[in-house]
Amino acid sequence: MTAIQSAGLDSRSLSMTINGEKIGPTQVPAGLPMIDFLHEYLGLTGSRLGCGQGICRACVVIVDRADGTSEEVRTCINGAHAFDGKTVRTVEGHAKRNEQGEVVEMSPVQQKFLEHFSFQCGYCTPGFVNATTVLIERLKRNPIAKDQIEATITDALNEHICRCTGYVRYYEAVKDLVLATPGLVKDAA
Repeated sequence: MTAIQSAGLDSRSLSMTINGEKIGPTQVPAGLPMIDFLHEYLGLTGSRLGCGQGICRACVVIVDRADGTSEEVRTCINGAHAFDGKTVRTVEGHAKRNEQGEVVEMSPVQQKFLEHFSFQCGYCTPGFVNATTVLIERLKRNPIAKDQIEATITDALNEHICRCTGYVRYYEAVKDLVLATPGLVKDAA
């Protein structure tokens, strides 16, 4: 009898790919929030539990679809089993690391956030990094006109809450990244 069974908790098998690594199958309590699975089972604590109600989006991860698109998914209001069989990226999966696990190169999003000092306490930063990553990947597939940049960034980041009010720096960093990355903005016709 497992510890979960002896505690009277129903458990189910769970498998997924996280940051390129196959996880599972492992027995996980039914109804366990994904944020708790990431923190307690995998030691991936970059995604933050902010509001616990799916409002602030500090907890979002990226779910990659088979068609090459991706989306942000909140982990505080979605159970771990909702991610069964999916491919997930957490904020820990963006930077390149050496064999010892040390960061050797930040992602372009992380680098721009650092250059613009886009964070104060940093609690919301993982959610903003993931949202911006999804946006940049989308723009690589479907570039936008230059006059749509600000509205597109606002749309992508609007639901993320920063309690330190670092919005201006986040938006400036994302705009700088969009303008500096070839192929994201259509040439004027």
